[in-house]
Amino acid sequence: QVQLVESGGGLVQAGGSLRLSCAASERTFSNYHMGWFRQAPGMEREFVAGISRSGGKSYADSVKGRFTISRDNAKNTVYLQMISLKPEDTAVYYCAFLDISTMRPLYDYWGQGTQVTVSS
Repeated sequence: QVQLVESGGGLVQAGGSLRLSCAASERTFSNYHMGWFRQAPGMEREFVAGISRSGGKSYADSVKGRFTISRDNAKNTVYLQMISLKPEDTAVYYCAFLDISTMRPLYDYWGQGTQVTVSS
């Protein structure tokens, strides 16, 4: 069974930075588009950023200019570099295989996520 393991979250002050990682056990990782999603307490999970197989990138308006998604196919890993963090970025962050046409998860499968908390 495919596993997605997110890491790198933590507690930071507003204006700080974090780099999230997501390691996939899928050996054909390079064939997949990948995305990051987040879910704040009491809110629905939302799209944050996506990266295609060829490296094309897409971002939610709320994070444009602050977050950068990247991938390392040799390591089966996708990253999310976050700068200028805001309290409203506080959420559990998840990675997922991505349907690039809809920017929705390709499968209904989620790892454990990684908690990001931004204090004001």
